[in-house]
This record gives sequence, C-alpha cells and structure tokens, in this order.
Amino acid sequence: MTMTPNDSAVAKLQKSISAMSSIYGPLPSTLSAASTYTFPPQSSAHHGRYLWTDGFAVLNFLTIYTHTSDTVFLTLAQRLVSQVHSVLGYTRDLRQRLPGATDASPLEAGLRIGKVGDEDDPSGNGDGQYFHYLTVWIFALNRLSTVTNDGAYNAQAVVLARSVLPKFMYNTDTERPRMYWKMAIDLSRPLVRSEGNLDPIDGYVTYKLLATTAAGHGQQGVLEEEIGWLRKIVDTKWRGYSSSDPLDLGMTLWTLHWVRDEEWAKHMLVRAETDLASLVEGGYFQLPMAMRLAFREFGACLSLQCAGVETEREGLEGLSEEICRQWEEAELVPESKKRLGSKFTDDGLLPITRVMYATALVPRGEC
Repeated sequence: MTMTPNDSAVAKLQKSISAMSSIYGPLPSTLSAASTYTFPPQSSAHHGRYLWTDGFAVLNFLTIYTHTSDTVFLTLAQRLVSQVHSVLGYTRDLRQRLPGATDASPLEAGLRIGKVGDEDDPSGNGDGQYFHYLTVWIFALNRLSTVTNDGAYNAQAVVLARSVLPKFMYNTDTERPRMYWKMAIDLSRPLVRSEGNLDPIDGYVTYKLLATTAAGHGQQGVLEEEIGWLRKIVDTKWRGYSSSDPLDLGMTLWTLHWVRDEEWAKHMLVRAETDLASLVEGGYFQLPMAMRLAFREFGACLSLQCAGVETEREGLEGLSEEICRQWEEAELVPESKKRLGSKFTDDGLLPITRVMYATALVPRGEC
C-alpha cells in the first residue's frame, strides 16, 4: 500500500491498521502466516475473547481488505471468526460446546459475551449472552459473507439468529412482544429482565439483512417469522425513542441507515439526528474528557459517516473527525492520561477503545 503525506484517507487507513495491530498484533504480513495466526488474548476478556470488540475487529479487517485488496486482512477476519467460535461458543471451562450446539451446528446455542466474571457475579457484570452483542456478531458474519460471496457465513448467522431470538423474546403471539436484556450463558433463564432500548430494532434490521443475503443465495423466506415478531415491537417503540448517550445515538443511526427508506425509520433517524445535534449544541463534546468514554463516542463517529449525517445535518459537520482528533491529542499527552484516569488508561477498556477508534476512522465494512 502506497501512502502519500497529503492523502488524508490513506493516513486514516494507516492509523486504523496501527490501532488494530496494537491490540491484535503485531499482525502477520504474509498470507501463509495469517492463515495460521493465533490472536493474542484481550485484557479483561474471558479466555481472551470478547464478542463486541472481536465483532468490530472482524469488520475492521474487512474494511482494510476492501481498501487494500490485501488478502492477509481477509484471512485475519476469517481466522478471528473461527477463534471466537472456539472460545465463546463453549462453556467457560472450554470443555464442551454450549448446551444445544453441535459440531455440525456450532452456533445453535448462541455465543457468550466473554466477560471475566461468572454469570452469577454479584456485581451483575458477569458473563452471559446479550442480544445486542449477538446482533453485532451476526452482522459481522453477514458482512464476511457479502465480501467473500460465501453463503456459508450468512447461513451460520441465520442459525445463530434463529436459535437465540426465542430465548430472548416472549409473548410473541401478542400485539406487543417483550425481550430480555441479558440471558444466562446457556440461555436457560434471564439475568436482566428489562428490555434493551435498541435490541428489537437491531434484531429487525440485522435479520432483514440476513434474509436479503440468503435470498441472493437462493434461499427465500429466511427468518420471516422472526422478522415479524421483531417488527411488532418496532411498530410500538420507535415513536418514543430519545437518547442522550452518544453510543446509543450512534448505534441507532448506524442501524437505521440500512432501512432508511422505511417510513418509521425516516422519523426515527430525524429524532436521533436531533438528539445528537442537541448534544453538540449543549457542549457535551467540550466536557472534560474524564467525564467521557472514548469508545462510546467512536460509535457515534461510525454512524455519522455511514448514515451520511455529517453532510446532511447542520451542526454535525466534521464531528467525527473532531472527536477522533480530541482523543488522539489526549493519548499523545502524558499529562492528559494522568488527568483522565482509569476511564482512558484502564487496560480493560483499551481493546474496545482502540478497535472502535479504528472503526471510527474508516467505517467501510460497516456501511
């Protein structure tokens, strides 16, 4: 890859590669080395793998591949998928697959989050299964399928999507079904009974993407029933949407840009854009950085670019570059690190922060 000093896009791509290498590397430079590469464990991840971070890492490797045509990065995406399945698709002692999964259908029982604490951790921050983490992984498998034109990855995502939803959803035959926020590792019981703000919307959109990809491989009507369940929740939920969290707003805008032609999504996109603009106008991004979390803001950067909001909405112009610049400057100044404290320098947040930073710089595989 040739880089010229004034080429901003290439400079961003190089920063993205460096960020990925700092967490997952040093990355191999040859195809033979990539094909046997074992990713180093992440800090604060059970057996080294964490579903959200690794999901966006797969997308980042696909982005780099689409920009460079370097098959090393495509192979790394495939290798990371395999390693995540071999850890988070197993019980915490890694002795057996999650109950209900088989060698023939390894995703039949979902995937663990990968948090260090046991699911019964009294802090409530232990391992389990989150639907919004699963949809990130489902999306990553779908994007891998579209990049490689290999329907097998999408088929895996369909199995995962179909198997977990009935565990998270209940009252599916009513006008307004419900969803649990967090389930036990084996999906046998809810750990958090409340409903995630975006879970039904994440599910509806990602399941539709799976169905579209499956149709392109000759499989019609995939996930039709599940999409119908989720749509019932979406129809009763979107009007009341509001948020003041940059990650929540970012994920909303990112998710909805895939279905922006649907009438409900148009209205919800406007609300999310308005709420994000209100954060800017209210000075949120000028607050002391000790009061902010980098990875949450990088989620907003992703959406600003994928949804085209920076060029369409007054008040949001250049916001993603400004957010990245602020955090780059903070990382370069030792005094800032001391001032920011554990929110910035904590090893437990470093992987997710740097992976989301790489995503914020060049979100192509995600769009």
